[in-house]
Amino acid sequence: MLQHNILCLILLIVTLFVATQSSPLAPALYIFGDSLVDNGNNNMLLTLAKADYDPYSINFPGQVSRGRFTDGRTVADFIAEYIGLSYPAPYASLPRYNSTMGYNYASAACGILPESGAHFGRCFPMDEQIEMFRSTIESQLTPSFKDPGQLSHHLSKSVFVVCVGSNDYLQNYFQLYPSSQLYDPVQFAQLLTDKLSRQIKSLYELGARKVLVMEIGPLGCIPTVARHPRRLLKLGGHKNEKCDEDASNSASAFNKQLPFMIQKLTSILPDSLFTIGSVYQISHDAIMHPAKYGFSDSSNPCCTTLLNGMFLCVRYQAACPDSSKHIFWDGYHPTENAFSKLVTQWIEDSSTCFPIGFKQFIEA
Repeated sequence: MLQHNILCLILLIVTLFVATQSSPLAPALYIFGDSLVDNGNNNMLLTLAKADYDPYSINFPGQVSRGRFTDGRTVADFIAEYIGLSYPAPYASLPRYNSTMGYNYASAACGILPESGAHFGRCFPMDEQIEMFRSTIESQLTPSFKDPGQLSHHLSKSVFVVCVGSNDYLQNYFQLYPSSQLYDPVQFAQLLTDKLSRQIKSLYELGARKVLVMEIGPLGCIPTVARHPRRLLKLGGHKNEKCDEDASNSASAFNKQLPFMIQKLTSILPDSLFTIGSVYQISHDAIMHPAKYGFSDSSNPCCTTLLNGMFLCVRYQAACPDSSKHIFWDGYHPTENAFSKLVTQWIEDSSTCFPIGFKQFIEA
């Protein structure tokens, strides 16, 4: 543990040094969400949803295993690199860092609803992540910015990324939870977006102004769903070669609600700036046409997983020879290269973020 903490500290110092050599496009980056962006907040928790062991992070700079649920960097890391900031430290990690350049509060298995993912063990749902951010303001940012106006300006120019919602389907609606009996897909999507809207409003009240909300990807195409032995509850069961389209369509109802959600938030929250990061269409196209994006495998996990490709990586088992050719790292999560392709699409094609292009959003 001591050696691990020393390595983490060295990596943090190096990335801080690199980041300060040029002027970043935003003063700080704050990450909220689930395992797609978690970088170690679950490490100290009593949960099955952990990635603090090999082969996770084997391609991460410095090869330090820091709890990322992929072979290297996540979408949050690539956003940090584009902005010119160091990778935000996991807020719940030990040792605790004091940073004015942002934190990562994301927690694997958790979601918008507090009950989502509870069967895996302890995690930090969105409401709790927001309370962590509140604590950051009170204990770290307020003492660092003596002038309240400076703190308000800092937060208003900072970038907030929200990547959440997948587990409300994968670890709630698609499981033996009451939600699948109480709501049809459209009703459940409305429940989620109503709750998420209140959570984003809470971030705004704490000072957030620039918020990027990521879509949910095609959940029916991930190995853990596509290979599900008893199929998903309440779904018709239509499959093509690689995906359970009914599962993807059920979850995509959430994506269809997002534009209405941010339109309403924009109308009631002065000086706010919201955009939606396209995930579903880009990911689905890559899975259906992997060669177009430089992949050769869009169905199988790269690492050796439990339950025939349906779960997390088996501890200390060797991964495939070239993870860059795979879209999926384990039964749930993309590879570093897949994350990289996603952010590259956002940067190069302004239409992939709506209503404001990614570059315009970051630089605003």
